[in-house]
Amino acid sequence: MNYLKPEQKNSSRRKFVKNLSLGFGASSLAFALPQLGFGYSKKLDKKMGVALVGLGYYSTDLLAPALQETENCYLAGIVTGTPSKAKKWQEQYNIPEKNIYNYENFEEIKKNKDIDIVYIVLPNSMHAEYTIKAANAGKHVICEKPMALNEEECKQMIKACNDNNVKLSIGYRMQFEPTTQEVMRLGQEKVMGAVKLVTASAGYRESRPEHWKVKRTYGGGPMMDMGVYSLQAARYITGEEPNSVTAQSFNTNPDIFKEVPETIAFQVQFPSGAIGNLSTSFGMSVNSMHTTTEKGWFKLDPFSAYRGIKGASKEGVFEFPVINQQAAQMDEVSVCISEDKPMRVPGEEGLKDIIVVQAIEEALKTGKKVEIKR
Repeated sequence: MNYLKPEQKNSSRRKFVKNLSLGFGASSLAFALPQLGFGYSKKLDKKMGVALVGLGYYSTDLLAPALQETENCYLAGIVTGTPSKAKKWQEQYNIPEKNIYNYENFEEIKKNKDIDIVYIVLPNSMHAEYTIKAANAGKHVICEKPMALNEEECKQMIKACNDNNVKLSIGYRMQFEPTTQEVMRLGQEKVMGAVKLVTASAGYRESRPEHWKVKRTYGGGPMMDMGVYSLQAARYITGEEPNSVTAQSFNTNPDIFKEVPETIAFQVQFPSGAIGNLSTSFGMSVNSMHTTTEKGWFKLDPFSAYRGIKGASKEGVFEFPVINQQAAQMDEVSVCISEDKPMRVPGEEGLKDIIVVQAIEEALKTGKKVEIKR
């Protein structure tokens, strides 16, 4: 196995991402396999300005701090409906007044040359609306996962970006992380033989009965939050698209989960015969992946953590540097825009997940196996 040596383990994020492949040779409709030694090796001459749309937990605790570590982009603006947040962010990050917007004047961002990229960090039901608005304003877009509520919204988002000649990327930050990239390589290149079974679980305890994540109209529910991590694992390890799915739901706390399931178990089958035994939950903390192949195994535990993803295979422990996934993601997106390269995680990737999510929803309703047609 071509794992990094222990003395490389503490390499800095900046040194690592400079050598990290962007996978530009791969089709924009396929998973890009990383190859060390090809990627962006220099800083952009001019940093790209990023505006965060929605200042909840993910923006406040992860994206804004990550933008203090990026080399090729910076926090240029914000969009919020809460004046007190706007004032706090302006003071904390020295954001010019002209770069602060609300949801009523959002379209005016079109005139702002400081802002190159709009990062949508809103409830799922608002992803399509604001991605399309940003594209119509001539801004490149990063949209948080899941991409949208349904296949039609995803297609509208892709079309809006194409029509306005701007790029679209979906916020699957794990695909920019080296340990995750290694299991992608092991699975897709059949290093230990063909993948036979991928088992993955992702979930946390959600106790807020009024939070949008437990409201159906907002696109809530564990499948639309943590569930796409489990689905992604099966898809990026096999490099295939599922051709059928079965699913079951469970609810032990109806006081909170009145509109959405608490836990979902789902099983996907791939054309090669590989199987994904997957689950997601708002009722328990789970975060692991195990893959069985013809000649071995590999695993990640935790597999979708923000930092410190750890793993091993029958050949030994993975020893890759811990990086800031969000910073690596935004830096790479900036390079792709600047150099007109395909995105590692384009809109088409988010669409593929939503097609499977819709099939899972149908399987939950009917209790039957659902064939996935594309």
